[in-house]
Amino acid sequence: MKKIGILFGRERSFPEAFVKRVNELAGTEFKAEFVKIDRIFQAEPLDYAVIIDRISQDVPFYRAAMKNAAITGTAVINNPFWWSADEKFFNNALAIKLGIPVPKTALIPSYDQPDDTSDESFLNLAFPMDWEGIFNYTGFPAYMKPFDGGGWKEVYKLNDKEDFFDKHSQTKQTVMMLQEEIVFEEYFRCYCIGGKYVKIMQYEPRNPFHLRYQVDTPPSSEALLSTIHEYVLKLNQYLGYDFNTVEFAVRDGIPYAIDFCNPAPDADINSVGQENFDWVVEHSALYAIERARAQVDGQDNLTWGAYLKSSASGTPLLSALSTSETPAAKVRKSTKSSVKADAVSLLSAENAPTFPSSKSKKSAAKK
Repeated sequence: MKKIGILFGRERSFPEAFVKRVNELAGTEFKAEFVKIDRIFQAEPLDYAVIIDRISQDVPFYRAAMKNAAITGTAVINNPFWWSADEKFFNNALAIKLGIPVPKTALIPSYDQPDDTSDESFLNLAFPMDWEGIFNYTGFPAYMKPFDGGGWKEVYKLNDKEDFFDKHSQTKQTVMMLQEEIVFEEYFRCYCIGGKYVKIMQYEPRNPFHLRYQVDTPPSSEALLSTIHEYVLKLNQYLGYDFNTVEFAVRDGIPYAIDFCNPAPDADINSVGQENFDWVVEHSALYAIERARAQVDGQDNLTWGAYLKSSASGTPLLSALSTSETPAAKVRKSTKSSVKADAVSLLSAENAPTFPSSKSKKSAAKK
């Protein structure tokens, strides 16, 4: 019997519910369990057809173990090779190439020199940088954050260039990015599983953590939700993420992708709420079973995004989704997506909104 495992850290509610739901759905076809590792030998497989990876981004031993599992045939969700290479600044550049709005963002070198480097290591870097040009590009207020970080770690709201230089001096060896502030009227956080299942959730990043999914004002239009749905699918299919969240800040009716590099997104019942929790458990379980059915021992069972496929084949970027299919792509194709129903459910008749005549604009730190 094939096994489906989940690798995780301190979280409990999602891993426990995921294992329970897979076992309910799979019956005698598959068995789900918490991953157990007592040894890792090179090129020797773990006994799992599929592993949902929720923690290897923080544990280098687990990351190496997941890569070893992947090359021996396990379908690791998310692809540990791409996840190791990915970062937020690149994602913004890719989004622009795909025609998806993002805030104006500049890459900022670390304040302190990396270990084992000297002044001679930076002969190609201008000193000083064109700070005025950078500040004119993003404007103020702006947000400074790690170019590859997650969550709210080392995120600074900056009001002027003096504020920038003060905060930048505290960042040590972390490479940062400076990002335009989006003054928004609406904000959304969206789960995407398997490059096809989408759950659009209203979100208020200024609320206390446990209240961020409690929003009283309904979405402004179905057209906006449809655009967000389209952007979520495109970003995840090009990046090759099987399990991710995408955040959008809506300014003047335009959804700006704020954060879309969350391959181990929060799925705790105490923060996302019962309805969203039930959705992510159900769809992650369904997708894990689909991947287990498609998995073939000894071959590559990973998801490789359209961006990488276009690079490997020389296919123009926006044509890459039509290139040869990976096992994960075949899974996406084999099941008709129900994402539009999920998006439109935010505007269902029983939640029929009475739209206010005007909206007060809100500004908040972007993740």
